[in-house]
Amino acid sequence: MTELTLDRGVPAALGGSDDPMALLEPHRVSLTGYCYRMLGSAFEAEDAVQETLVRAWRAIGSFEGRAALRSWLYRIATNVCLDMLGARQRRARPMDLGPAGVADARLLGQPLGEEAWVEPIPDDRAVPTGGDPADIAVARESIRLAFVAALQHLPPRQRAVLILREVLHWRAAEVAELLETTSVSVNSLLQRARATLATVLPEGAEPPRAEDLEEREQALLARYVDAFERYDMEALTALLREDASWNMPPYALWLRTHEDIVAWCLGPGIGCQGSRLVPVRVNGTLGFGQYKPDPAGGWAPWSVQVLELDGERISGITFFLDTPRWFPLFGLPDHLD
Repeated sequence: MTELTLDRGVPAALGGSDDPMALLEPHRVSLTGYCYRMLGSAFEAEDAVQETLVRAWRAIGSFEGRAALRSWLYRIATNVCLDMLGARQRRARPMDLGPAGVADARLLGQPLGEEAWVEPIPDDRAVPTGGDPADIAVARESIRLAFVAALQHLPPRQRAVLILREVLHWRAAEVAELLETTSVSVNSLLQRARATLATVLPEGAEPPRAEDLEEREQALLARYVDAFERYDMEALTALLREDASWNMPPYALWLRTHEDIVAWCLGPGIGCQGSRLVPVRVNGTLGFGQYKPDPAGGWAPWSVQVLELDGERISGITFFLDTPRWFPLFGLPDHLD
């Protein structure tokens, strides 16, 4: 990540200072969360935020204080994201590309490029800490993979409106000012965005809001770790919903039935037997860095697992297999001895 070195002061509207970045930098995490929801990629979100801060730094001398600094930064970030989105193909998940397959390695096909997929993000890159616990809970819920994937179905301006209004709780007038439009237009965009989300969000995609969510998550995931590391298929499938999805980007093949999941694990995926799981905070929940047995000794990186929970069951597991990209991002070691 490039560090900005600054030699200009903050205008009087912001209190004056010899270090403008002292005012800009505290917004990095919340801006990254916003850009991630817009773009569906942790790396693109960080690029967008860096460009936002560069533009803000260059223009800060002309900041007159008619809008709050936060609103000004979000306006810049929105414009950066809209520029990046352009007319490109939306990012997706394997489940968006076709029906479930069967446990046959010949159907795996060629890996698709990284630009095709909604990607994972560490919580600490996208969720501010130290704020209101309720706001932090909402921020975590709104970076769940299923929700971010559903957002990608929205046209860019609808996407921005829905995130600003529903996730960040901006008033319609504030969003209208940011997008240089009217409150009526903002409300119309929001209604259309809600209607689209209602058709694309899978059942169970909205996480439970119970106060004991964390405790229930921990108990369920502890059982999952035990079952996966023992490679006990009966115990593993007992934790999955009957229609749980099992997908492995960058491959488009995905599985749905317990029968196919077990057939895959004991067939093409048998190399995962004996794996070790290291917990990580990812996309608003607990996930794992998975290490497969290394013939040379110890365990080698294999995937970042993101689990989607639905009450007492797991509704989906995504295995992100491009470990050279993901393990450094999550601060995971490159080998377990």
